[in-house]
Amino acid sequence: MKFTVSSSALFGHLQAISRVINSKNALPILDCFLFEIQDGLLTITVSDSETTMVTSVEVNDSDMNGRFAVTARTLLDALKEIPEQPLAFQVNLDTLEITVQYQNGKYSLMGQHADEFPLSAKLSDNNVKVELDAQVLLNGINRALFATADDELRPTMNGIYFDITTDDITMVASDGHKLVRCKTVAAKGDERAAFILPKKPANLLKNLLGKEQGQVTIAFDERNAMFTLEGYKMVCRLIEGRYPNYNAVIPQNNPYKVTIDRQLMLGALRRVSIFSSQASSLIKLRLQDNQIIISAQDIDFSTSAEETLVCQYVGNPMSIGFKSTFLIDILNNISSSEVIVELADPSRAGVIIPAEQVENEDLLMLLMPMMLND
Repeated sequence: MKFTVSSSALFGHLQAISRVINSKNALPILDCFLFEIQDGLLTITVSDSETTMVTSVEVNDSDMNGRFAVTARTLLDALKEIPEQPLAFQVNLDTLEITVQYQNGKYSLMGQHADEFPLSAKLSDNNVKVELDAQVLLNGINRALFATADDELRPTMNGIYFDITTDDITMVASDGHKLVRCKTVAAKGDERAAFILPKKPANLLKNLLGKEQGQVTIAFDERNAMFTLEGYKMVCRLIEGRYPNYNAVIPQNNPYKVTIDRQLMLGALRRVSIFSSQASSLIKLRLQDNQIIISAQDIDFSTSAEETLVCQYVGNPMSIGFKSTFLIDILNNISSSEVIVELADPSRAGVIIPAEQVENEDLLMLLMPMMLND
């Protein structure tokens, strides 16, 4: 079997899907790319047995249809060093010897039998379909991913929850300390439905969606989801179970509202948090007339820091404690220049929202407080 393909096109697609492959696999075939030539189109598949990704590359001069597997690491490392030029593949489908010829030389390597490669999961006939813009999906995943948990006892918290209604789609993530709810009215479903996307496929999508334009089609049933992009298709196992009622933990009627410059607050938090206790990372926010005093101390090492920032705040003075690393994460994942922090009392969660929402988006982040010693 012979075919010719552009080196940069092939390498770009291989690199994009290679992130699916785990560093250690139970089956040796999962260390490979599956190559399949069908009527002048090269389809490449990778899998880690739970997530499968497929992409296609146009080829020239293919003389027959066929399929074979080839070790991913070897091929990727070899192609990385080749500048843009045609690559001529010659594959003996009986002995699985592969020769790749390029301008100044050639590579010889051994393939593996394609039949050993696991089949991708199939969706049931009663699957649910939704369509949304690639950038809308990317925004939601970008906003929510950092708040997912690593909790073996509550696996439902280890992914992004997609809550689909006939009016909007909401992406939610929480680890019990912080919560992100990103609602978009730019997409909606035909019926009420929901699924939990695990962290690894969410990360894979995040890497692909930045280069994608147009619509993404999501089809899912109780166990699997299929994401169809312009140049890629991904099928992944979903997290099974009921997601907690996220709306129930968002406090309503928060009388204390602070409006502050996001970058100003981030800078102060980064400086002051250096002096917080390493065990707790506790920082204290003291609110009083148009001022926010950010302070931290580490009693064990007799260090402390304090900064005063100007903000918009009118009301009774109050103090609340937060874990500084979580608050910095939240502010890093909001894009507006100013944020509004809504508080009820020092024992209830703080709600953080952008002062200006992105068009068609309703973003809300929540952070549980920490007990203050004084």
